[in-house]
Amino acid sequence: MLEEMRRVVAKIPRGKVATYGAVAEAAGFPGNARRVAWALAKTDGRLPWHRVLGAGGKILLPREAGAEQRIRLQAEGVAFLGAKVDMQRHEHRFPAKRGRRIVS
Repeated sequence: MLEEMRRVVAKIPRGKVATYGAVAEAAGFPGNARRVAWALAKTDGRLPWHRVLGAGGKILLPREAGAEQRIRLQAEGVAFLGAKVDMQRHEHRFPAKRGRRIVS
């Protein structure tokens, strides 16, 4: 499950973002947004972790990590509306995933 979630995150293009929930859904594990966050926390840093946000485009990481995420996104040309990413312009849409996986 974690590897599939990481593969999905790797496909988010520069200048685009996705929510934790959208990544979980695209990986075939709807309702597992928290596991996406956990999967990203356990990486070596090569994934574009900064392109994954909370619902509505909100940065959920605390203090310095959240500031770093915003800086990385702005460096890629991602626009913010206050504290949230402009999802109308920057949300990445994953292709529809067929089937559903059971998670225990």
